[in-house]
Amino acid sequence: MKTLYIECNMGAAGDMLTAALLELLPDQDAFLKKVHDLRIPSVQIAAKSAFTCGIQGTRAVVTVHGMEEESHDVHSHAHTHDHKHHEHHHTSMHDITHLLEHLALSEKVRSDVLAVYQLIAQAESHAHGKPVEEIHFHEVGTMDAIADIICVCMLMEQLAPEKVIASPVHVGSGQVQCAHGILPVPTPATGYILKNVPIYGGEIQGELCTPTGAALLKHFVSEYGSMPVMRIEKIGYGIGKKSFPQANCVRVMLGETADTSDTICELKCNLDDMTPEAIGFAQEQLLAGGALDVFTTAIGMKKSRPGILLTCLCKPEQKEEILRRIFRHTTTLGIRENLCKRHILRRTFYTKETAYGSIRMKAAEGYGIRREKPEYEDLARIARETGVSIADIQIPTNTECHHTP
Repeated sequence: MKTLYIECNMGAAGDMLTAALLELLPDQDAFLKKVHDLRIPSVQIAAKSAFTCGIQGTRAVVTVHGMEEESHDVHSHAHTHDHKHHEHHHTSMHDITHLLEHLALSEKVRSDVLAVYQLIAQAESHAHGKPVEEIHFHEVGTMDAIADIICVCMLMEQLAPEKVIASPVHVGSGQVQCAHGILPVPTPATGYILKNVPIYGGEIQGELCTPTGAALLKHFVSEYGSMPVMRIEKIGYGIGKKSFPQANCVRVMLGETADTSDTICELKCNLDDMTPEAIGFAQEQLLAGGALDVFTTAIGMKKSRPGILLTCLCKPEQKEEILRRIFRHTTTLGIRENLCKRHILRRTFYTKETAYGSIRMKAAEGYGIRREKPEYEDLARIARETGVSIADIQIPTNTECHHTP
């Protein structure tokens, strides 16, 4: 599986993520030209060679009206900026949406950028007690931050990792100067975005993880932890602006990990005094509660009574909720539990244009095979609209299992 590992030992910021991912590309100049061709208003982006603790990497330099944005950490002198430089730093979601509509971005990138900004807007809304519609971004609304987010989303599309894993995030400590005043690290917005993400502080004074970096991680990363066993093909170093005793960089590694397996919880109970309708309703409630699958098997019980074996599969972290729902919606007095190792194919979804219009496709790949099939609900919709049977709808697919290199 094509896997991207992001090492956040010195936090994460939009420019550092941009620079690190840029180092993974074979032709950085071609990518930068593609970004410049978007014509993001007043923005220029350059990649410069930089060093941190003797390690060479790349620093992404974004200039707006020819000026580079500086840090707002109170331990630097950024708060002494000419205030006029910040007069354009109040941007709403409407402004960002309007800007993106006029840029030649793919639908995926546009969707990713909006999703990242939605995370930031929700965090700002929670921090300031205002509806999302009334939120006006400050630092994260500046054109350089918009450029960083667009660049990272474009790079992720071009690199196309199947899985993104990150280390626990070092957020720093101390205080930071923001548009609203001096705030603790992590700032309220950053802390809200990083809920349920493993983070830690330390002796380094300053904001190591910005709201922009936090939102990009939250959107793209599916798992946090140590670097997995992987065959590394490329490594990138995104160098930060400041100097610390530690190497101030985000390191990314792109490579191959083994095919996918995970652990699931199997919950079972015997039922002999429920109607079929009641069992059906219980199945609906279990699926609504997050169960991966629910099915029944006809069984013979003691005293030759016919019965039903109800089996529910769920993730281990969902177990308590599923147990509550089984007891609430069935008549069982006891539930058996097994932990099972599950080997799965990697599943992806995409849209295919056909003679019938857009059809959602399910693709599965791994263990040397690949196959795909159309989404049943889309086939059913076409059958209703056209009056033909589902069997007569011809959608070209790679339905046969075949070996992949």
